[in-house]
Amino acid sequence: MKVVTAHTMQELDKQAIKECEISGLQLMENAGSSCVNVIVEEFGARGRCIVMAGKGNNGGDGYVIARLLSQQGWDVKVVVLAVREDVSGDAATNLDRLPGSIVNYCTSEGQLSSLYMEEVFQADLIVDALLGTGLCSNVSGIYHEAVDLINASGRPVVAVDIPSGIHGTNGRALGEAVRACITVTFAIAKLGHVLYPGAEHTGRLVVADIGIPPKLMEAASGYEFLEETTVHQMLHRRDRQSHKGDFGHCLVIAGSTGKSGAAVLTANSAVRAGSGLVTLAAAESIHTVLEIKTTEVMTSPLPDYGSGYLTDNAFQAIRKLLADKAAVAVGPGLGCHQGTHALIKNLVETVTSPLVIDADGLNALAEDVTILKRKKTNQLILTPHPGEMSRLVGSSVPDVEAIRISVSQEFARNYGVYLILKGARTIIASPAGTVAINGSGNPGMASGGMGDVLTGIIVSLLGQGCASWDACCLGVFLHGFAADMVAEDKGEIGINASDVMEMLPYAYKRLLMNARL
Repeated sequence: MKVVTAHTMQELDKQAIKECEISGLQLMENAGSSCVNVIVEEFGARGRCIVMAGKGNNGGDGYVIARLLSQQGWDVKVVVLAVREDVSGDAATNLDRLPGSIVNYCTSEGQLSSLYMEEVFQADLIVDALLGTGLCSNVSGIYHEAVDLINASGRPVVAVDIPSGIHGTNGRALGEAVRACITVTFAIAKLGHVLYPGAEHTGRLVVADIGIPPKLMEAASGYEFLEETTVHQMLHRRDRQSHKGDFGHCLVIAGSTGKSGAAVLTANSAVRAGSGLVTLAAAESIHTVLEIKTTEVMTSPLPDYGSGYLTDNAFQAIRKLLADKAAVAVGPGLGCHQGTHALIKNLVETVTSPLVIDADGLNALAEDVTILKRKKTNQLILTPHPGEMSRLVGSSVPDVEAIRISVSQEFARNYGVYLILKGARTIIASPAGTVAINGSGNPGMASGGMGDVLTGIIVSLLGQGCASWDACCLGVFLHGFAADMVAEDKGEIGINASDVMEMLPYAYKRLLMNARL
């Protein structure tokens, strides 16, 4: 699903009106009609509805909804948070089309609750038509009071275009925001619908066609929101005559004393994600532990001279292992010793196969990110969480989180890498500047080892021949999708990385079945 910024959508509206001769009044009518169709489908042909409306175009959509619902037999009351003279343009036209008996004006802060609380609390439905995607400052005054009243009512809420109080581009709640059960947006979804906390306020998102020509929407700049249908095209069933050599041999370089679990999770996840063969290369001091924890994975002990961690002394041994490997993963559990960092930097300048760097590998790069300019592979994937990303760009975690999309996009472009910024709504950015936002996953993934599983999935997909972009998008979505399946069974509290790893084949099976491949 394509998502755009609020500004892009505003420009698209203007373009449709100017170039395609679609009037703003017609777009407003189409928008209101689309909302009514959703309301009738969800709540039936009759009921009591309160339309809380502002003075702008969002309110105008609400006036259309009120008129059409009234014509269908709904008992409708409109509460306008403005005086009549403040409503202008197409919104004023639609306000004038309403029967005066159902229109009420309320402009005095403190009066809204006293005058309308009982009706709001007894309504079958509340339509939120207060503030649209153009909002850029905190909700205040009577609008704040209205949002509080709507949220306190406990009644079903349908938001028009976006829940009032949610920023249309970054998804932040501007002071206070309506919590909707359904949001009907128009033409294209907005970033504010899919980024948190906006996604929580949006409820079920319905994207309605309001008559903007498809060619304009296709040409508009935007981002890909990864849903199940999005990744179906990246899936493939296996040939009945295939063998393990057809699905790649991955090399995982990971682990150190006290962090053998990271190495095991990464390697075993590569197996569960479909690799034909996986070799785990690690410090010889922990080799025995790894042999116990792995069965299908081959292990290769590397010289560590009793230290329990790898240094550049292991480089020549690793170089021999690289010869026949389809993809390589480096970093999980390696530790932050200077000798380890030297090894990682050497590998960046040597490995020509698709390469995934995570965890301690990223910490090594953070010492000097210009090493990425000297990489030998053109398929380098970095998978930082916000803390690791902050070190890569030399910024604070809050600053990174505030601009997740732009910071990922800029870094990927500058260094010619694929970057996966993990978190709620993981961001994927390519060297060309393409951005995708992941739609799978849940809070149960906030536990140790989840990133190691993701690294294993991605290196596995690369080894199986997936293009880097597809490996990133499918890998991230599959990771979250498997976690969602675990949560269906166990709930979101107490699930662990091994649960997700073991669910990977089942997740892939469900995706294939739903894609009807």
